[in-house]
Amino acid sequence: METITQILARELGQTEVHVQNVIDLLDEGNTIPFIARYRKELHGSMDDTVLRTLEDRLQYLRNLEKRREEVKSAVESQGKLTEELSAAIDAAVTLAEVEDLYRPYKPKRRTRATVAREKGLEPLAAVLFAQGRDCPEPLEAAAAYIDSEKGVETAEDALQGASDIIAEQISDDAAVRKALRELMLRQSVLETSAAKDEDSVYRLYYEFQRPVSKIQGHQTLAINRGEREEFLKVSVVTDRDAALILLRRAVVRPGSKAMDFVKAAAEDAYDRLLYPSLEREIRNSLTEEAAEGAIHNFALNLRPLLMQPPVKGHVTMGLDPGYRMGCKVAVVDGTGKVLDTTVVYPTHGERQKQACIAELAKLIRRHNVTHIAIGNGTASRETEQMTVELLREVGGGVSYMVVNEAGASVYSASKLAAEEFPQFDVNLRSAVSIARRLQDPLAELVKIDPKAIGVGQYQHDMPQKRLDETLSGVVEDCVNSVGVDINTASPSLLQRVSGLNAATAKNVVKYREENGMFTSRKQILKVPKLGPKAFEQCAGFLRVPESKSVLDNTAVHPESYQAAQKLLELTGHTMEDVAGRNLGGLDGQIRSAGAEKLAVACGVGVPTLLDVAKELQKPGRDPRDELPPPILRTDILELKDLQPGMTLTGTVRNVIDFGVFVDIGVHQDGLVHISQISSKFLKHPSEAVSVGDVVKVVVLEVDEKKKRIALSMKQAK
Repeated sequence: METITQILARELGQTEVHVQNVIDLLDEGNTIPFIARYRKELHGSMDDTVLRTLEDRLQYLRNLEKRREEVKSAVESQGKLTEELSAAIDAAVTLAEVEDLYRPYKPKRRTRATVAREKGLEPLAAVLFAQGRDCPEPLEAAAAYIDSEKGVETAEDALQGASDIIAEQISDDAAVRKALRELMLRQSVLETSAAKDEDSVYRLYYEFQRPVSKIQGHQTLAINRGEREEFLKVSVVTDRDAALILLRRAVVRPGSKAMDFVKAAAEDAYDRLLYPSLEREIRNSLTEEAAEGAIHNFALNLRPLLMQPPVKGHVTMGLDPGYRMGCKVAVVDGTGKVLDTTVVYPTHGERQKQACIAELAKLIRRHNVTHIAIGNGTASRETEQMTVELLREVGGGVSYMVVNEAGASVYSASKLAAEEFPQFDVNLRSAVSIARRLQDPLAELVKIDPKAIGVGQYQHDMPQKRLDETLSGVVEDCVNSVGVDINTASPSLLQRVSGLNAATAKNVVKYREENGMFTSRKQILKVPKLGPKAFEQCAGFLRVPESKSVLDNTAVHPESYQAAQKLLELTGHTMEDVAGRNLGGLDGQIRSAGAEKLAVACGVGVPTLLDVAKELQKPGRDPRDELPPPILRTDILELKDLQPGMTLTGTVRNVIDFGVFVDIGVHQDGLVHISQISSKFLKHPSEAVSVGDVVKVVVLEVDEKKKRIALSMKQAK
């Protein structure tokens, strides 16, 4: 039998040595970001996605192993564990298979079969189900079990009880369930119909049929929600005759006197026990698969959203649009510090709009604002139109961007926002958040529950624990791949750093407030309750720009400082060259000298050597700077301005199963259907695009009434 290490190596296409090393590292309490970045020699340079898949499967396989032992122990306590059953349990590769094998021995609630056994009818059922050559006529055999004291008044009563016992035995048979499950998965059709005579968003499913094997995840989730809201009736339709043929082949022995009796019991088992049970199981399986797909899709969208390039070092004005409560305004400096706030009313009439433009123009000139971030919620369209007039008023030098404000209201009303901005009301906090989202999306979005960011489908229908684990993993990977300035980071950002948690993050900030800025990575060890293990995990991801050592502002881990120094010596460089960014030819020197030879001389592996060299050439680099910058605008398009055939540049806002939504600057995102993304066949849009991508699109169709825009990417190429 394969070990867990062997199974994982086979499934992931990795060597057993590397897989076992990762298992050992995880068991020692190391985090995925730390393993991915600083233990490459041990795992063969797997990326964080593969490592998280390994971690998930490891947990599943360990749970499977634990459940196998629990089931064997439970059956053994009944004195019914045979070598054959033990071997079958050990060979089961899924939790469902283990549960199928345990089913006949599992304590049950009171059933019809239980009642029949209490009446002493189990021997009769055993004789008839065996269908041996000497099997008697069922009615004759049943006569011996008539016992009015036990409630068996007639032979027919005895046969009914025996049939109930046989039906339950058939239903509990692991092999029968497996064969029938495979048949249903192969041949069954999911059918839906209207449960109410009224229109709804579920009208597409009022007359819907799709083979179980071909239904898509987003269809499953929509159907489930429609059923929950009582708009849909749903059933798994299976060919009953085909199922009964399979069942009879498995349990009926032709020629036996009890053949017809067992056949009838098998039909009862199918109709009353097997089909309803397997229908529920298939629906649950479809839901689990759809949920996993949706969670995976959410994670795919969340990563590029968090990794959007920041617009650093610019004084930014955040506008949180609104009608009744006005437009909330916040001006923040290049580091995100609030400089000014106000509330204006651009939607309350022309006079108020002009007053608003005049007031905002003063703020722009007073604080040298260069960028404006506009939330995309209520009244965003009118606010954007006002902003274009404002830019004309100030005479250039200022640009704007409509920012996805999903979750901003959640953050502004949170305890975290109250602690960060006790002097501002909820509405003004939201404006600050919108401004900061343009400056550094990652640092601001980590303050918000990932589910509230709005880049997935049906997130409220997902298993919340699984969704939280997956999205937290994405946030953690993004934060650590960028690195965090320990002297400016908020507790929300710090707690996402490998090795830190909410308590140690607060301790870091408290230490900083009491002792001033950190001036070296070593100083981090002075933070209360941040011990050597936590330091090992977090040190490489925390940047200390104020340190005298340039390495403290890079992703070089302190454990590799000596290796970095040695590499510089061997290639004729100094730390001054690193600080002055004078290492342009280092890659060529490494190739000439031989990476393996230099790695040995420096006492590290080749992957670590190459990572160190990369950091030395670009100290303090931000990987997000290598991505296309966001689109900043100075003018506005209206929906009525769009014409079929127009070519525009836009930003991908969401990637879903059937296409992508693109912001083309008209306040209403356009849909690029999956068929219009590429001339190549795509199983999923994520194969071609990600959230945040800047793409060229052609307008196919505009429906002003329904506010729908159909776009094409493949026709723009």
